Amino acid sequence: MAESEKMDIEAIMRQLPHRYPFLLVDRVLACVAGEYIHALKNVTFNEPYFPGHFPHRPVMPGVIIIEALAQAAGILAFKTAGVVPDTETRFYFVAIDKARFRKPVEPGDQLMLKVTLKRAFKGIWKFHGVAEVDGGEVASAEIMVAPETKGPRAKGEAG
Repeated sequence: MAESEKMDIEAIMRQLPHRYPFLLVDRVLACVAGEYIHALKNVTFNEPYFPGHFPHRPVMPGVIIIEALAQAAGILAFKTAGVVPDTETRFYFVAIDKARFRKPVEPGDQLMLKVTLKRAFKGIWKFHGVAEVDGGEVASAEIMVAPETKGPRAKGEAG
């Protein structure tokens, strides 16, 4: 059985290229390369999207919850591959399927991000992610990431 790893914000910042205001993982509580990650996002009223989403009742946008799950998946991908992000090595969020939103996430919530590696095939990594607040599921999705490809873009490839 592989040993679980914990990560503080400094270790997370070495593992992800994201920075404020778009770094959405505050702590890794458990990570087993090739298997799963459990990470935490503290949701505060100071998040830059709350003044506009919504002024009368601040709610964390669903796309931000999915991005937090994708960042946790990115950490798991890097740990599983045994690499760190740099100018030559990055994973990009390439697909989302079966996204579901069950309850609003509000300031003061702790968003638990639970991501499991389902498979890796030809450089495409597929994960199942669940976001929870107080042990209850608030969102879930299947997420795919792929490594950056160097060289000229294929015709019709999105940027």
